[in-house]
Amino acid sequence: MARYVAEGAQVTLVTCTLGEYGDVVHPDLAHVKNPELLGAHRLGELNQAMAALGVTDFIRLGGDGTYHDSGHHTEEGTPWQIFPAPDRPENAFWDADLHEAALHLVATLRDRRPHVLVTYNPYGGYGHPDHIQAHRVAMYAVQLAGVASYRPDLGEAWLVPRVLWGTFCAEDWALAAKLAKEAGLDLGWSIPEETDEESPVPPMVARRRDLAAHVSTGPWLEQQRAALRAHKSQVDLGDPFWAMMTADPHPEMLGESYLLAAGRPTNGLATDIFEGLDLTH
Repeated sequence: MARYVAEGAQVTLVTCTLGEYGDVVHPDLAHVKNPELLGAHRLGELNQAMAALGVTDFIRLGGDGTYHDSGHHTEEGTPWQIFPAPDRPENAFWDADLHEAALHLVATLRDRRPHVLVTYNPYGGYGHPDHIQAHRVAMYAVQLAGVASYRPDLGEAWLVPRVLWGTFCAEDWALAAKLAKEAGLDLGWSIPEETDEESPVPPMVARRRDLAAHVSTGPWLEQQRAALRAHKSQVDLGDPFWAMMTADPHPEMLGESYLLAAGRPTNGLATDIFEGLDLTH
């Protein structure tokens, strides 16, 4: 986001809840560990993070408070699967009507007319139910937004030229874990070698051969760090993972990787998510 704002692109961030059921990792913020207080607090953190990145257009799907954080929990015997909280509120995003939620995004897509849409993969990043729902809403909205005869009251149709799913490059993260361990930071996880067919990579990771694009951290590292630090309730800079992400020197390979989900392919592994697109209309 910081890169493309700096290059003059229109960057819009759509979030779906206020994260009301999230964990509070910083002891100084224990007093906001309440759904109503935490939602308002995290909106403030989001404002700070977007200011650090230079993003001025960031909205909540359907408007603030339309959808509530669904919470999450894990169960034994179901690795890599996270479930929504059983006591979630009626307007929990996980339970949102898919068509209704998608229509909110259709209106935004037709208004902003993006050349690239980036969303979660089907697993939802690390598996959070609301991330999975965000993926579903985004993919459905992209299809509906491109149909000229469908709901013209929501704006002129716009078929997004390229849709990408965020992922992590397995080879880059394996190297980063190795470097972190050598520096005394044990992240507590590893990525199987490519030749290890009996140990597939986790669902949030993809092999380099499958990537469509990779954007390096480059000159936007300080903005990235500032944005991460703004999320004080969520980011514990003492945690080995976040320590690595904000360390100096920073593992340069830990940029952002993407899989092509729909639209025009890139020519191999692109370093620009807009590569090959006609940006004149």
